[in-house]
Amino acid sequence: MSSSPAAAPFAAVVVNPSGIDVRVLRAAVTTEQETLGWADTRWFETDRQDDGRAAARAARDSGAAVVLVAGGDGTLRVAAEELHTSGIPLALVPTGTGNLYARNLGLRLNDVVGSVRRAFHGTDRQVDIAFAELTTQAGVTTRHAFLVMAGIGLDASMAANTNARLKKRFGWVAYSDPIARSVIGNRRIDLRYRLDDQAERHMRAHTVIVGNCGTLTAGMLLLPAAQPDDGVLDAVAFRPDGAFGWTKVGYGLSMNRFHHRTRFGRLFAWLLPRSRTMGYTRARRLEMTLDDPQQIQLDGDPFGTVVRAVLTVRHGGLTLRGA
Repeated sequence: MSSSPAAAPFAAVVVNPSGIDVRVLRAAVTTEQETLGWADTRWFETDRQDDGRAAARAARDSGAAVVLVAGGDGTLRVAAEELHTSGIPLALVPTGTGNLYARNLGLRLNDVVGSVRRAFHGTDRQVDIAFAELTTQAGVTTRHAFLVMAGIGLDASMAANTNARLKKRFGWVAYSDPIARSVIGNRRIDLRYRLDDQAERHMRAHTVIVGNCGTLTAGMLLLPAAQPDDGVLDAVAFRPDGAFGWTKVGYGLSMNRFHHRTRFGRLFAWLLPRSRTMGYTRARRLEMTLDDPQQIQLDGDPFGTVVRAVLTVRHGGLTLRGA
């Protein structure tokens, strides 16, 4: 007695419809699906009420051979959190204005047809996924994934207090107001931190950013050593003294790519004295305890105020298709 033929594989799509022409996406998916002889793709639209988690979870549970995520960093972060233990490859269809993770992977933005083709025909790659255990002043601890960066201090205030419509339309220009307030007010945070198994230390800083990737929009290099698949988190603390100190921060950021991506620049940086204004470090586990509750952001989304954050990385914990 012959066995019944195996069911044809199929793809699933998690899509945030606000940032893409869904008709173009559907047409591209149908073309690749028919080329490979796959079964009909299953579609899951994100919902504003739950940050897309229900759609990502449904796609994970559908039994798809690959899950395409069409949206920005927020949609991708939630999908990665839901899918990372499933073994199902995740494919990026980056849309919108931010897409820092896609930029760091060197993917073309808003190239729907090319992104869909890679999702169906590309090879798989193991990358890191980071996690943040966040504890509120009430003692409640939650765990969240992130792929790009986590920030406490000015960085998180910018994410929380900048108008979403302005960010979408004007990008980094929209952050000028919270940055100006921080420079004028010279507001700092006090925290104790521990790297891996080292002794606890104290620090005062305007902001601390911990990243799995290093490049911001416009090609600005914030964390020069960060790689999405090296099993390590990179961190930088901004500790400027007044307006002149912020000038040093701006100069340091503008020169990072030269100092770390060219042979002469690396030699020049080695000869320069180490800057206290921007302190860099690396670790697999970073624990921060804050003297006062502070705002925190993950991949650009605000996550409220916390008094403790433990950031870790799972090496090779996420499977990406076509990246």
